[in-house]
Amino acid sequence: MPTSSEAMLVRAIGARQLTASIINVTIGAGIFVLPAAAAAGLGPAAPLAYIVCAALMALLVCCFAAAGSRVSLTGGVYAYVEVAFGPFVGFLAGVLYFLMATFAVASVSSAFAGSVGALWPAAGTTTFRVVVIASLFAGLAAVNVRGVKIGVRLVELVTLAKLLPLLVLVLAGIWFVNPDDLRWPAMPSVPAVGRTAIVLIFAFVGLEIALVPSGEVRDPTRTVPRALFSALAITTMLYLLIQGVAQGLLGRSMATYAAAPLAEAASRVLGPGGRLLVLAGATVSMFGYVSGDMLGSPRALFAFARDGMLPSGLARIHPRFHTPDRAITVYALLVATVAASSTFTQLAILANVAALTLYLMCVTASYELQRRDVRARSVSERIETASSGTPFSIPAGPVVPLLAAAVILWLLSNATRREFTVEGLVIAAAALLYFIRKTGGRIARSL
Repeated sequence: MPTSSEAMLVRAIGARQLTASIINVTIGAGIFVLPAAAAAGLGPAAPLAYIVCAALMALLVCCFAAAGSRVSLTGGVYAYVEVAFGPFVGFLAGVLYFLMATFAVASVSSAFAGSVGALWPAAGTTTFRVVVIASLFAGLAAVNVRGVKIGVRLVELVTLAKLLPLLVLVLAGIWFVNPDDLRWPAMPSVPAVGRTAIVLIFAFVGLEIALVPSGEVRDPTRTVPRALFSALAITTMLYLLIQGVAQGLLGRSMATYAAAPLAEAASRVLGPGGRLLVLAGATVSMFGYVSGDMLGSPRALFAFARDGMLPSGLARIHPRFHTPDRAITVYALLVATVAASSTFTQLAILANVAALTLYLMCVTASYELQRRDVRARSVSERIETASSGTPFSIPAGPVVPLLAAAVILWLLSNATRREFTVEGLVIAAAALLYFIRKTGGRIARSL
């Protein structure tokens, strides 16, 4: 195991940078299109689905904060589960993360290329779409190879840029909201809320991506919990305001604007300029999500290689920039290929099911880490009983993890057999690969 590679990483991510990174990967493409889907499913009661998702995320944030303050290894959820339950379960969690991240970022980058084509109709061809996706990942890979500080600064800048049009819509539109369009005709059924929430959760996932570079976070025992809770509070408040303003401006017709409901809402109060502002904001937001993923997800490949699950070459750290340059390059090539051959809708639900399953594993890992008082700060010392700070403790003992697990299972019950089949096949293939690699290594050593 190349333990020295982890020590070469630079801990340059503080509380502000990590909060911005979580907000950036959470507020991606979803919030610009999903308000229409929420209105189609629940009508004026759509905020109820947001509250369900936010409640789940609050429970999850407690679990992530507990695990992230105890395990500061690069890899995020993969590292948490691996330290809690061993290399096999950790490997499965890592594969699930990689599946989720690949599907999610491919779907968003595909939508990004479509958004660029919408803003510049002359470029809306298949060839141009491939060129945009290839250029996007090539540019972001180059930025992130040159240093984690540069990658984090880009994320902070893009986060501010993506929030601007959303805040303009809320501040300008709130004065023109029709209260009658916000009244609930009746309490929606529990299955209806579940079906809407399983789609809407796409607008809330992403924190696991921002936590992958844990080996580059300063003082994780304090930084991780603070950033997680701050980011969740900001995104939830903003989402509820956006849904309420858009619903109050568009009324019952909101569900008919499935492609760009927020752009239509902005046009009602700001004219064509408002529509263009939101469309441009959506494009910037998608770019921001992909840039945040490129900061985090390649580190999962690095962690796999560091732990001997992938070729050791992927664990190489650039001698000058101190970044996992090969992992970044390989990840960019892989996701660009998937994005160029897929669409947003084909991948979004698959990403959601993988993310929820991964969250379930993190919930159980957080409880186990706290129960055993595990504290891991380095690759060479995976398990410690002392650290530089006091880790975050989940309140109410096992109650929070149990509630989080129950809500996740309820949401997963609303997924279709097709999504579970795809995920099951991936997990089975990962388990087979793990045992082949381990058994093959033992046979080779015995010969």
